[in-house]
Amino acid sequence: MIVCRTLGPVSVEVDGAGAPTELMWRKNIALVVYLARSPKRARTRDHLIGVFWGDKPQDDARHSLNQAVGTLRPYMGEGGLDSDAAQVRLNPGAVQLDVDQLEGFVAAGDHRRAAALIQGDFLEGFGIKGASEFENWLTAERAHWKRRSVDVLVRCCDQLLATGALADATQAAQGGLERDSHSDTAVRAVMRCLALAGDRAGALKEFQGFAARLKAEVGTEPDTETRALAERIRLEKAWRLPQTVGPGTTQARRGPLVGRAAELERLVDAWTACRRERRATVAVVEGDAGMGKTRLAEELVARARLDGAVVAAVRAVEADRSDAWSGVFGLARGGLLDAPGVAAAPPPALTQLRGGPPAAAPGRALSDVLQAVADEQPLLVFADDVHWLDRESLLALGAAGRDLARAPVLFLLTAAAQPPRDELDELRVRIGRELAGTAVRLGPLAPDALRTLARWALPAFGDVELDRITRRVATDSAGIPLLAVELLHAVASGLDLRETGGAWPEPLHTLDQTLPGDLPDAIVAAIRIEFRRLSPDAQRVLVVAAVLNGRVPGPILGQRAGLAGEALATALDELEWQRWLTAEPRGYAFVARIMRDVVDRDMVTEGQRQRIKDSTKEAL
Repeated sequence: MIVCRTLGPVSVEVDGAGAPTELMWRKNIALVVYLARSPKRARTRDHLIGVFWGDKPQDDARHSLNQAVGTLRPYMGEGGLDSDAAQVRLNPGAVQLDVDQLEGFVAAGDHRRAAALIQGDFLEGFGIKGASEFENWLTAERAHWKRRSVDVLVRCCDQLLATGALADATQAAQGGLERDSHSDTAVRAVMRCLALAGDRAGALKEFQGFAARLKAEVGTEPDTETRALAERIRLEKAWRLPQTVGPGTTQARRGPLVGRAAELERLVDAWTACRRERRATVAVVEGDAGMGKTRLAEELVARARLDGAVVAAVRAVEADRSDAWSGVFGLARGGLLDAPGVAAAPPPALTQLRGGPPAAAPGRALSDVLQAVADEQPLLVFADDVHWLDRESLLALGAAGRDLARAPVLFLLTAAAQPPRDELDELRVRIGRELAGTAVRLGPLAPDALRTLARWALPAFGDVELDRITRRVATDSAGIPLLAVELLHAVASGLDLRETGGAWPEPLHTLDQTLPGDLPDAIVAAIRIEFRRLSPDAQRVLVVAAVLNGRVPGPILGQRAGLAGEALATALDELEWQRWLTAEPRGYAFVARIMRDVVDRDMVTEGQRQRIKDSTKEAL
C-alpha cells in the first residue's frame, strides 16, 4: 500500500517504509494523488494524458502513461491498480491519503485527530511544469483544502475549549488563521481563546489587525458575527490592576483549569443543547468547599457571554438563607433588569423585581421577566452557593425551569453538600425527567492534575523536583484545588515545604468544617505569603472584609479601609482578580471561608479588629 501525506510537503511511504526514488518522480506522485482524489478513483486514459502529458505528441504521451502505470503497479499490492485500453483505476487498499483519514475523523466527530493531520497547504510546494491542467486542478484542490483545514481547526478549537484545554485550543485557532488570514471563523476562534484567557486587549488587537488586513488586501470588512463578538469583548469588564498582577502575568493566582475536562464538557454540551433546542435546562455543580465549583461555573459563564447570552448572576451567603426572596432580588440586580428585551415583560412584574410593593409573591414575576429576556436572546441564570439561598428563591428557580420549558434559559447552580437543602434535592431529582439538564460532582484533583498545576506554577523546576512537590502538595492539600494553588504559589514565592509540617491531623471532611489551626503548617504559611504579596491597599480592604464577614458592599469596605475612588476600585479589582473575593451588585464576599478565617486570625491585630467594628457601629 502507498500512503501519501498531502496536507503539507508531500510525504510517501510504501508498506511502512520509505518510498523508492522512482516512485517519487513528480508525475508518478501526482498520478497517485490525482487518481486517489478522482470520482470512484478512476479516470480514462485520454483524460489522464490531457492532464499530465498534454504538451506531448499522442504516441509519446500514451507511452509515458504506460510507463507511469507500470512503475506504480508493484507498489500498490496485488490487484491494487487495474488498467485497460480505456481507463486506469485504483482498487480499495491500494492508496491511502491523509485527506481521506481526515474526513473519517471528522465523520466520527474527532476533530482533534483530524487537526493533527494538517501540516500545511495541499501538496505544499509541489508542481509540474508544462502540465497546465494538473496545475489548474491543484489550485482548486488547494483552495478546497484550505477552507476545509480552517473548518477542522476551528472545530478542533471548539472541542478543546469545551474541555478547558485553552492552550491547545489557542494553538488550533491560530493554525486556522495561518491557513487563511482572511477567515472570519478563524479570527473569531482566536479572539474567543484570548478573551477566555483574560487577554481582552489581545483579543481586540487581533480583531483590529484582521479588519485592517481585510481592508488593505481584499477591500472588505469583518462580517457581522465577527464585529458582534468584538463588541461583546469590548464591553467585558476592564480590570484596574497594579502592573505586577495584571492579566497574563505569572503573579496572577488564576491557575489553569485542570482535572475538570469531563465536567466542563458536560456543562458546555448542556448549554449548547439549551440554545439549539430552545429549552430550559438546569445544570448543578456540586462539591465540598474549595473543590472549584465557582471556578468551573465561571468557565461556562465566560463562554456564554462570548456566545452573546445575557447573564444574570447572584451569589448567596449564609445570612441570605433567612432573608425571603433575597435571591430573586439579587438576580434582578445582577443583570436581569438591565438585559435587552426586559421592557417587554409585564409592567407589574418589573415593578415587583425593582422592589416595588408586590401584589403577589415575586416568583411569578421572575418567570415573566426571564421569559421576556429569553425571547430576545439566550439567557444564563447563575446562582452560586445555592445551599445558602433562601427557600422562596430556590423554589422560584425550580418553578421558572418548569414555566420556561420552551425558552433558551440555562439555570446554572453551584452547591455544597452542607447544609442539606430539601428544595435543591427536589430540583435535582427532576433533572432528566421533567427538566433537561445535568449534575456534576467535583472531587479532589488526581495526581496528574496536580502535577499539571505544579508545572504551570513552577516552570523552572525539573521533572524530579516536580514529582517531589506534587507528592507533598497532594498530602498537604488533600487534592483540594483551592489549597493546592495556594501552596504552589507560595512555593514559587520561596516557601520551602521541607521546613513546614505536613499532612492533615485527621481525615478532612469538608473545608468549611476546618479551623485555621487544623490546617497543615504549609497551607497556613502559603495563605500568609499570598496575603503579603497583595498591594498595601488590597491588604487593607481584605482585612476589613475578613472582620466584617459575609457580603459587604464596596463603599463600606472602602470607608473602613480609608480608600475611595480609583484607589478603592483598583484594590477591589485586584482582590477579585486574585480570587480572594467574589463580587456581585450587592457586595463582596470571600471566595472561601477558610481563607477569610486565616486572614482574620493571623493578619489582623486586635486593635485593627476593634477599630473596624467600632466604626461599623458608629455608622449604624
